[in-house]
Amino acid sequence: MESFPVVDMGKLKTEDRAATMDKIKDACENWGFFELVNHGISIELMDCVEKLTKEHYNKCMEQRFNEMVATKGLHSAQSEITDLDWETTFFLRHLPVSNISDLPDLHDDYIYRMKEFSAELEKLAEQLLDLLCENLGLEKGYLKKVFYGSKGPNFGTKVSNYPPCPKPELFKGLRAHTDAGGIILLFQDHKVSGLHLLKDGHWIDVPPMRHSIVINLGDQLEVITNGKYKSVMHRVITQREGNRMSIASFYNPGDDAIISPAPSLVKEDDQKTNQVYPKFVFDDYMKLYAGLKFQAKEPRFEAMKAIATV
Repeated sequence: MESFPVVDMGKLKTEDRAATMDKIKDACENWGFFELVNHGISIELMDCVEKLTKEHYNKCMEQRFNEMVATKGLHSAQSEITDLDWETTFFLRHLPVSNISDLPDLHDDYIYRMKEFSAELEKLAEQLLDLLCENLGLEKGYLKKVFYGSKGPNFGTKVSNYPPCPKPELFKGLRAHTDAGGIILLFQDHKVSGLHLLKDGHWIDVPPMRHSIVINLGDQLEVITNGKYKSVMHRVITQREGNRMSIASFYNPGDDAIISPAPSLVKEDDQKTNQVYPKFVFDDYMKLYAGLKFQAKEPRFEAMKAIATV
């Protein structure tokens, strides 16, 4: 079996650049996921964010989660639960306007470090978008320009913990889905696994690797590349032992960004066979996605064709 793609970004500045770009290209075309090492984000900062996130869970999130489990009687479940995820989360918005200072449970050091971390991830996301442009033959900055809309991109972070589950056969940490947005940057627990992606009909583990950033592509990049790159179904399974940390940051188009296939990536044959992805306003897609997240993406794309307003 093929090994999960790991990209060493340090090699982009060496004679191995062409091979590294090919590796990114193959990962985007055939996996929808890859793992970055030597990505330029300080190890000390990542260690600090991990420490503070786990402390926050222990202090503020764990008891609430246990109370929810007790209130819903989840420990007595006898059959698979399909309408609930075994996770505890909170959301941080960075762009266009930050809400991080408004959240009541975050202490000043955690806020400072998360702002620092998100700024590094924002730079990394924009660097990756330009690398994708290069591989796709698009002009530098094309994807950033599309994402910008009139007010700039949306950028936010979902901080999740997946606590130990006494009946992992009955609960998913997070049910299978594709991500709606643009490019996703994940800092995941390096000790407790659980993230799987669907490839060729099989669920494959996304291996925990210390200080790596896992990248996956959202639905918008599938549309802009007219299917050359794919968003991929993924899920989180539960474990009997260990609490899994997940810090997923979503670099998405602005609400009013108009999303459509890049003209240079639409072939004449695609036009003839109607194999062209829809054109739509990003916020309209998100409204549709909200109710259909855990369903296949293809009907969402078809629905957007039917209601196209741009």
